[in-house]
Amino acid sequence: MALDFEDAVRGVTLPLTLRAPGVCDTCHGNGAKPGTQPRTCPVCHGAGATNRNQGSFSFSEPCRNCQSVGTIVEEKCPECQGTGGVTKTRTLNVRFPAGVADGQKIRLAGRGEPGTRGGSAGDLFVHVKVRPDELFGRTGDDLTLTVPVTFAEAVLGTDLRVPTLDGTVTLRVPPGTPSGRILRARGKGVVRRDGQAGDLLVTLDVVVPARLSDEARVALETFAAQTPPAAREHLEARVRRFS
Repeated sequence: MALDFEDAVRGVTLPLTLRAPGVCDTCHGNGAKPGTQPRTCPVCHGAGATNRNQGSFSFSEPCRNCQSVGTIVEEKCPECQGTGGVTKTRTLNVRFPAGVADGQKIRLAGRGEPGTRGGSAGDLFVHVKVRPDELFGRTGDDLTLTVPVTFAEAVLGTDLRVPTLDGTVTLRVPPGTPSGRILRARGKGVVRRDGQAGDLLVTLDVVVPARLSDEARVALETFAAQTPPAAREHLEARVRRFS
């Protein structure tokens, strides 16, 4: 079942309509024609299994007379042909807890296929598919966000206001921050079952301008002339080996 990103983080209850085997309304699951009742199997006496002795050992095996059900239907229900179940459309309300993850399975106990002739129903497993968000990603209980910053902001530092799922938060970008640096907003991630929340991890992406004005180019050239070159001696030594 597909969920929106925020619904998966916060938790949500959604209706699920499915067409699947259900209890026959005509015989109420016992497989017998209305007005009749299944009778107890005379071989296993309702146990659904028989014991077979072999020397000093005793073995239990499924009863072949009643197919291990324990009862025999002599007059079958015309609706389900004695199986006790029919295919029907039903709608269930499924509660997805806060923090449910993509690929997780939600178990609905007793909401699966009915057992044979009134037996206990199985479980229904709902497979969760979380739609991606246009801004946020997720790693475990942490949310992730990539924010572009200018070259000047990275060099000089700035206060960066970024969105969260429930508002905004201001993060301090220190002077001289390189591209790829991750800032952490604690407690702004996915809330766990113990009530604690993960963090929001903000990755800074330093944007290099494709075009510069004449004034900006002159200023940048002046800056470059006053800035020592990047340390590349370890690379240049390897380059000289191939010169």
